[in-house]
Amino acid sequence: MPFVELDTSLPAERLPKDLSQRLCAVAAAVLAKPEERVNVTVRPALSMVLSGSAAPCAQLVVASIGVVGTAEQNREHSAKFFEFLTKELGLSQERITIRFYPLEPWQIGKMGTVMTFL
Repeated sequence: MPFVELDTSLPAERLPKDLSQRLCAVAAAVLAKPEERVNVTVRPALSMVLSGSAAPCAQLVVASIGVVGTAEQNREHSAKFFEFLTKELGLSQERITIRFYPLEPWQIGKMGTVMTFL
């Protein structure tokens, strides 16, 4: 159950209308998870500073069980997410950061309990 959060200083009107849905599909493909299990949040128009600059930027946070735990996994995921984000947001790679967080099933609550399976 991946959780993907995109924060950006770009105004909402500069984002593709279907960005959340497209990011969901890309995250599912990149992480090899079913699309119906991916959760995406897009937050535009935030006050953000990246590397000391307030120029337009974005930060992607990816948290998931079993697929973001190693440097090798994250390196591969990073390249694919950067390809998507630079194209969709019109930002250079220098203006985008990605943070990966591995999760354990007990850290996710769903339907009144915690997940005990993958």
